[in-house]
Amino acid sequence: MGSTNRYRHDIVIVGGGAAGMLASGVAAQRGACVLLLEKNDKLGKKLLITGKGRCNLTNDCSVTEALENIPTGGRFLQSALSGFAPRDVMEFFGSLGILIKVERGGRVFPQSDKASDVVSALRRYMDKMGVTHIRGKATALIVENGRIAGVAATGGDIKCKAVILATGGLSYPATGSTGDGYDMARASGHTVTPCRGSLVPLEAEPELCARMQGLTLKNVRLSVYEEGRKPVFEDFGELLFTHFGLSGPLALSASALMRNCCGGKYYAIVDLKPALDEKKLDSRILRDFEKYSNRDFSNSLGDLLSKLMIPVIVEKSGIPPDTKVHSISREQRNSLVSLLKRFRVDIDGFRPVEEAIITSGGVELREINPKTMESKIVSGLHFAGEIIDADAYTGGFNLQIAWSTAYAAAVAAAKNGG
Repeated sequence: MGSTNRYRHDIVIVGGGAAGMLASGVAAQRGACVLLLEKNDKLGKKLLITGKGRCNLTNDCSVTEALENIPTGGRFLQSALSGFAPRDVMEFFGSLGILIKVERGGRVFPQSDKASDVVSALRRYMDKMGVTHIRGKATALIVENGRIAGVAATGGDIKCKAVILATGGLSYPATGSTGDGYDMARASGHTVTPCRGSLVPLEAEPELCARMQGLTLKNVRLSVYEEGRKPVFEDFGELLFTHFGLSGPLALSASALMRNCCGGKYYAIVDLKPALDEKKLDSRILRDFEKYSNRDFSNSLGDLLSKLMIPVIVEKSGIPPDTKVHSISREQRNSLVSLLKRFRVDIDGFRPVEEAIITSGGVELREINPKTMESKIVSGLHFAGEIIDADAYTGGFNLQIAWSTAYAAAVAAAKNGG
């Protein structure tokens, strides 16, 4: 990178992901001299893979609805989301030339289905606003008399009046999210709450789930319980069985509400036929049994269940597979109904944080001003994005957190440090 002593900037933004890119452009647009410091050779590496490469920009909903989808840090984020709401995000990207579309559940995507278009639009925005971007790694914050004086980086110290830390979390470390920002926050006196993966697949009864590997269940109801307590998560949607357990949107969203998941503390109940109550499901099964009255039980469920799931259901039902359908008793049929409405899978834990979409945990929210994202410990230090202890369900809400906190931090830093 070469010596950076020649750079004198109002604001240094550490991290060139979603939050860092937007913050740099917004601060520069408000008159600040901005330097964006990114250790990767490219900006927006993680943004390029969000939404399976399609980039779920936000959710087409109200601020209230967005906050309801943020189980960790929602109250803290109310001011930031009100200042740069989902509708504002949609209008902002529209102003950058990104045509958008709204899909199931309010999910907002670029019409092109290309996350690369979003990254390119943010790059053009930064360039237009005069942001200086250099490749380099921040190693420490320079703090003098309780306020930011600069950033120590590979190649030399960078003087500045304000810093926005937008370094991400621990998920997808190949994109540069390796926890650097947490170390700098701790060194400046901040508390970092324990970090783990969120929106992460669940390890669950691998011998059972592996038998159904690749099976996607649509329109099912998933309830996740903590032993001896009410359900911590309930929703309808899509669930995927894998060789290690459960994945898909429902499992990922459930993980956001499961704390200290280990040792069989949680279990999942899947309602395979949520559109039918037990009486209607029993009637449906009776129709199938009449249709296949002379078949073995194991060959009678093809109209009701996926081929991959039938052997598992037959085994769990306790009905011998070679039982002729016409001889199945009412009690056996009731047990089958109960099984289909309450299919249990015991959860062993989370997949590694490296496989998580986002990180749960981060800089303690009580140490941050919710209106400005400024540190209450070090003047001129702001935080944006995944580095703070806030996370949400799937559906564009985590990127909304990134955009809103970045906007709040940029506006405040430009006002005070510009």
